Amino acid sequence: MVLGAIIPSREVELRQLLDSMNDSPGIVNVNNALIPFAQFDKLHLSRLLILDDKTLEDARMHGSGPTPTYPLYLAFLGDIDGEENDFLAELAQKAGDGLRKIFACAGFDPQTDLLAFLKLHRAPPIANYINWRGRTVRRIQEEAGLREALVRQVGGLPAQQLHTKLRQFVQAEQAAGRLGLTPEQPTPSDWSIKNALHLIAVPLLVLLFLPPLILILPLYILWLRHLEKTDPELVWRVDQKHADHLSSLEDHDVTNQFSLLGSIKPGLVRLATLVGVLLSVDYAARHLVRRGRLGRVRSIHFARWVFLDGTKRMVFFSNYDGTVESYMDDFINKAGFGLNAFLGNGIGYLKTNWLVLDGCKDEQKYRNFLRRHTLPTQVWYKAYPGLTAIDLERNTLLREGIESSHLSEEEARAWAALL
Repeated sequence: MVLGAIIPSREVELRQLLDSMNDSPGIVNVNNALIPFAQFDKLHLSRLLILDDKTLEDARMHGSGPTPTYPLYLAFLGDIDGEENDFLAELAQKAGDGLRKIFACAGFDPQTDLLAFLKLHRAPPIANYINWRGRTVRRIQEEAGLREALVRQVGGLPAQQLHTKLRQFVQAEQAAGRLGLTPEQPTPSDWSIKNALHLIAVPLLVLLFLPPLILILPLYILWLRHLEKTDPELVWRVDQKHADHLSSLEDHDVTNQFSLLGSIKPGLVRLATLVGVLLSVDYAARHLVRRGRLGRVRSIHFARWVFLDGTKRMVFFSNYDGTVESYMDDFINKAGFGLNAFLGNGIGYLKTNWLVLDGCKDEQKYRNFLRRHTLPTQVWYKAYPGLTAIDLERNTLLREGIESSHLSEEEARAWAALL
């Protein structure tokens, strides 16, 4: 994520530039002149959007002080394979002229080095979720091609015979160069070492600080409960024009983008709670949860949580399958406690009890809160349109099956059912 403060006098120009990257609202031209997304074979999803917070008045009402003012930001995000610095270098090389035009509206001096600017203005997440770590864009596209080829060959054979026939077919197609199933390169050893250290170090740090944490825990719980009872609930009905604009940018593919921006409730207790919750999410997503699932939610490809303006605001980005209504229902029904633990520390959220209870149970208020805080995304790109996260998992299982020299009858039936 790269973040730039927009020059007020150039906001209109910036919006026009971003609009020019689309064929129509919500549908990007993948070969547009500014950032030709189709040329980046390691880019899964990307977006450019203006972080225009329309809920700042809530912060004034929550704290009875003046309405806060913040810069208007331009955010550029990419979910990528490989090293971030390598991608930024490729981005500066292939889309340098377009990025210079775009970020000239957001603090970039065209006379300076673009790559240095991009690196300097990175905004790291406090928490990050990847649906299937290690599955590259190339693998996704090759496995989608594999399934298409297999489906055309399916006949009325018993499962084991079908597996043998299709395995021979794939081998012949690969030999003829009509089908590619490129072996993935091994994960860099330095990444594996860092990941292992992270797995071990975080629990050790928790154990190290556990004695003082236990001492202050009762006071913390009492104060948090006091805040829950006294914090105002500022949930207004969403403006219909805003809701209609968001809807016009959604449902052009099986996957949608989601960007949520809001102010964090003041005070050390709320900030410490939010940081603790998100660090736990990040650790669990990295080491504990089953691949392809965030809790019981299977529809999310990528997600990240990023602090803005120090720790005064937070923005949450995700890419999810289905409609926004199904997305909200998924979280209410499958991960409502997590929603409350995260969003309950945001100004205006529904009242929670003991951090994880109530809150989003009031579905209408929850939907209004979410829609009011949702930002329109000016430009959004996906490298594999038409494929859901569940499709990607199915295609991977198909590939694993076709690369297996032998399947039992039970395994073959389960594999054939994926076709």
